[in-house]
Amino acid sequence: MAYKTLLSIATSTRHLDATVTAAAALAVKMDAHLDLLALGVDRTQVGYSYIGGGAIALPIDTERAEEDAHAIADAITAAISEQTPTLRWSCETAVSQIGALTDLVAQRARYADLVVLAQPFGPNLGPETEAVVEAALFEGAAPALVLPDNGRLATEPKSVVIAWNQSREAMASIRRALPLLKAAAKVDITVIDPPVHGPERSDPGGLLCQMLVRHGVKAEVSVLARSLPRVSDVLLRHAMDQNADLLVMGAYGHSRLREAILGGATRDILDGAKLPVFMAH
Repeated sequence: MAYKTLLSIATSTRHLDATVTAAAALAVKMDAHLDLLALGVDRTQVGYSYIGGGAIALPIDTERAEEDAHAIADAITAAISEQTPTLRWSCETAVSQIGALTDLVAQRARYADLVVLAQPFGPNLGPETEAVVEAALFEGAAPALVLPDNGRLATEPKSVVIAWNQSREAMASIRRALPLLKAAAKVDITVIDPPVHGPERSDPGGLLCQMLVRHGVKAEVSVLARSLPRVSDVLLRHAMDQNADLLVMGAYGHSRLREAILGGATRDILDGAKLPVFMAH
């Protein structure tokens, strides 16, 4: 399948130009429509109130969120004006309390083939950026292409690294990424410390490689030792060694709560990747 509907959601103007430019270039390359959502977030969570307090606070916070949404929409329009006139696009504004953000994002993401988002972690970023990524992946059931801070994106990646651990999440991501994998000159299936008693113990990554080759993907397998404390560090170093344009991986194999508290490969990659990351759950 090809990607015919791309969605990008912005909750601030930080890195917006780079993200919009990358999403627009991908949409033009794939002859797709780009939907953009300027989302103003009301960050208040009213767990209690005193008489007269809510009546004053809530309208002020809603007005501030509306102003943010319109400022983001203006920045999107300015960024789009620099793109090719052949781009097909639309932009909407919306306002949501952070507690209701998941339903809004999921409703939009369900009708997109791919959601293009900026990196959710970094200075001056609120919890809503991570919430948008999670909502698209979980409740929206959409694949996400997460761009680094510089917005770097090759519309036709030449070198791709796949993080393969035999999980359902990894396979979901690989299937969704097939249009990009088939266009790549080289796809490296990376297996880190494969289990010695697992079903693929005699040929780690072999069955996946066979499946991808039958799709016309130029795939090969790399089996690596866990030479660094974190799997994410081994994976990112290998991607750098391969001069990779894209990393494909499953998202949140552990629960989101566990990753938020104890860490995990998904969170570590989203926090530290310097290349685009394609993920699905």
